[in-house]
Amino acid sequence: MHKSARDREDAQALRELEARPLTLPTGLEIEWLGTAGYRMTYEGTTLLVDPFLTRVPLSTVVRRRTALPDPASIDRFLPALDKVAGIVVGHGHWDHALDAPELARRFGCAVYGSRSVRNLMDLHGLGERGVEVEPYRRYELGPFTVTFVPSVHSKIPFGTRIPSPGDTSCESLAALAPMAYGCGQTWGIHIAVAGVEIYHQGSADLVDEAIRHRDVDIFLAGVAGRSVTPDYWRRILTRLRPATVVPMHYDDFLRPLDAPMGFTVDIALASVPDEIGAVSRAIDVVALPVLSPRSPGGR
Repeated sequence: MHKSARDREDAQALRELEARPLTLPTGLEIEWLGTAGYRMTYEGTTLLVDPFLTRVPLSTVVRRRTALPDPASIDRFLPALDKVAGIVVGHGHWDHALDAPELARRFGCAVYGSRSVRNLMDLHGLGERGVEVEPYRRYELGPFTVTFVPSVHSKIPFGTRIPSPGDTSCESLAALAPMAYGCGQTWGIHIAVAGVEIYHQGSADLVDEAIRHRDVDIFLAGVAGRSVTPDYWRRILTRLRPATVVPMHYDDFLRPLDAPMGFTVDIALASVPDEIGAVSRAIDVVALPVLSPRSPGGR
């Protein structure tokens, strides 16, 4: 199928998935920031997960130009937040970690993640706000209880290798081209808030025996790379046993966040409900709309 036809099919599937409700307790909001990013807010306190608002064009990637947070993009989408309890990052690639230092600087909070993410914070002069996490330790961030679960990044392209697999290790911000953002240790992230259990898996692979959580309410599931991970859905769904799956990381993150939705090559979003249904028909599949620009001072 030609890409344009696949994109139309995925766009129709997305509209149908967005029309399905995601029921949350009073006071809890979950907003999708595109890619694997989320803003979770409970009774006025926010947790940011893999926030990526500064989009990096393909030309920057190909020419290996410096890729740093864009304050104007952050102003447009997160101009003001009353209280940010923390920022959690599942791995160190640029489409997950790039904006974390600037957001930490703005909101006066810490960033939790791998050594690679901690190194990134050091490069930005914010080492004191970078926390290298421990597996299974419970981090109490305001009303959110966060646990990091050992995981692994999917092998892309074509199931051959993990891109930029090491830790971020360059010596200056000027050297931070997109591929200099090292993946480092990958984490699944379990978040408990308001009686709801959420599991965030930014990359479609896993360490089977590492997943200890069961019967989660919401599984935020990165779907890019799932086709090259053997038996991915069965392996992870039979462990987490989620009530609802929310697909993510299907959008073309080389486009501006406020551009019309584009899809990652060969993402096949339209196939996701049937793929999940082949494991369990009891699981709901719901999509969230991407965050819209906010007016200054808006929330």
